[in-house]
Amino acid sequence: MRTINAAAKHAPPPIPRLGIVVLGKDVAENEYRLFRKLRPHGVYFNRVKPENGLHMLLDAVAARAEAHSAPYSHWYIDGGSGELVSGDGLVRFSYDSLATARAALQDKMQKTFQSGIGPEAFRTTLARMRPAELGLGDAPDAVMSRFQISLLTEGSGTQIFSTTFVQWAAREAYRRAQPLTLLLRFAPRQRARPMNELLTETQRKPELDPRGSLVDADMGAYYTWLNQQRLAGAEMSSFLVWFENHNEAIAIGPSLTRAAESSSPVDLQHLVKQIT
Repeated sequence: MRTINAAAKHAPPPIPRLGIVVLGKDVAENEYRLFRKLRPHGVYFNRVKPENGLHMLLDAVAARAEAHSAPYSHWYIDGGSGELVSGDGLVRFSYDSLATARAALQDKMQKTFQSGIGPEAFRTTLARMRPAELGLGDAPDAVMSRFQISLLTEGSGTQIFSTTFVQWAAREAYRRAQPLTLLLRFAPRQRARPMNELLTETQRKPELDPRGSLVDADMGAYYTWLNQQRLAGAEMSSFLVWFENHNEAIAIGPSLTRAAESSSPVDLQHLVKQIT
């Protein structure tokens, strides 16, 4: 992968890329072994101090956006409601912020299914949708409204599963914008149910599946790291995944030993500085 990137001679990024993934929201206890795919590539930390961890990460991302401001270079994507982040130059949106658009799309999907239309015609219908049809026409940033509608109409499951939404958004952000900073926060998705119930998620209070979402997010973090590795400057990039409100994290960076483990107490602010 890196050999291909080197042969293509892409210009290196102005600063090393930083990817951060926060997963496991609302999971109190966990017996699943996290970061199996990522552990061979970095250091596993098992005594991370969780206090104020999310705010430390948000502050770090906001500081990078302020210090290295450029359009669409710093992103925060949340699978829930999202957190308030100060500072300019940070692209941010959440699964909940697109609830109105998702409800409109779910309604269209449900009516289409009931009409008996074939899958190819249905795909064409989705491809032709415009932001205004989903209530995104008045968005101040036309580029972002187009990006968001593509997430909802081109991604399979992004309309109904928050974990899929975050993973696909990260994939498309890296593919299209190649950001310098990307912070993802996975939140519990609704539990798998019959399609007609899944498509009414915005009209009811769905049953959530925090533990199943943790497994989804763990694999999503690995896919996000792979996508980061496809970009120019991958050898200098850093990547951090933290189990929210717990003491587990995995950090990958050029200064870190591969397939290592640390039992030293560390907070997330220090950990970000260590890998960047």
